[in-house]
Amino acid sequence: MTVRFGIVGVGTLAELHARAINLVDGAELVACVGRRPDVAKRFAHAHGCEYVGDLDSLLDRTDCDVIVVTTPSGTHADIGVRAARRGKHVLCEKPLDVSVEKADQLIAACAENDVLLGVIFQSRFGPGARALKNAVDQGRFGRLAQCSAYVPWYRSHDYYTSADWRGTLADDGGALMNQGIHAVDLLLWLAGDVEEVSARVQTRMHDIEVEDNAVAWLTFASGSLGMIQSSTSCYPGESKRVEIKGELGSVTLVDDVPVLWDFAVAAPEDKGIARLRELAVGAQGASDPKAVSLEGHRAQYEDFVAAIRDGRPPAIPGAEGRRSIHLIRSIYASSETGRTVRL
Repeated sequence: MTVRFGIVGVGTLAELHARAINLVDGAELVACVGRRPDVAKRFAHAHGCEYVGDLDSLLDRTDCDVIVVTTPSGTHADIGVRAARRGKHVLCEKPLDVSVEKADQLIAACAENDVLLGVIFQSRFGPGARALKNAVDQGRFGRLAQCSAYVPWYRSHDYYTSADWRGTLADDGGALMNQGIHAVDLLLWLAGDVEEVSARVQTRMHDIEVEDNAVAWLTFASGSLGMIQSSTSCYPGESKRVEIKGELGSVTLVDDVPVLWDFAVAAPEDKGIARLRELAVGAQGASDPKAVSLEGHRAQYEDFVAAIRDGRPPAIPGAEGRRSIHLIRSIYASSETGRTVRL
């Protein structure tokens, strides 16, 4: 069984998706559509697929099983809902949309039409992240004490002026909803739900509608405390960092590399951690949104193809994508009101 994909949106992220699809056995990119026909036609030629003129033409195709959404964030849910109602599975770039309400509409449409919904959070598929998740699930940290994420990235003025939707409330999202959301997702996946948040966000360095600097203080359901810092104003941009610390161990993950891995009780798998450090690469996406490894996307596509074949949910279903949006919107609410927000 070959699972056939159609891509909506042919920008920077679509390039990653097309290359990932072509690396997965049993996956095929059949068509694409974009707002600019000239760009979409070049994309189609480069990746060996067919250009179609509009979304309805793509949804009409019987040789397309999955619609991949790589358009601006605020358009994700509307496109995904239309695809679900036509019986297409949906694989959506992060975030599912820029509001919880829109995300819920997409989740509901996919459930009602019995199609799969996956959301791209490729950082979960890194070997460092998976090793850390396994350590958490095994209880190796004991009681968690502090769980935090830091994304001190940089985006230039030219980045925000390169497209009319960048930096807008309606279509893009800011340093949290666009750039920092990968670290937010990792934090929720590793440390569990957040019960309370107090935050400050600001727009200081760029002439945009959304935040370019944010700090949030968290209380988790587990009782642990933590922090999220996310920015697009920290020149020249530094690797994202996730820290999980407990009474029996501490781990710091820098772009999937465990730079700190220390537990009171050793385990056999600890011997492989040094190897993960040797595989370290530069700061992914810290200053250049194109500087992202392909491996996470490839692994997530492999899982999504298997989910369709096996009739099971994907590793990161729509409900997981909702969690990070909920937390980020709560951070915004806390900053706007000056009060602690309970989730």
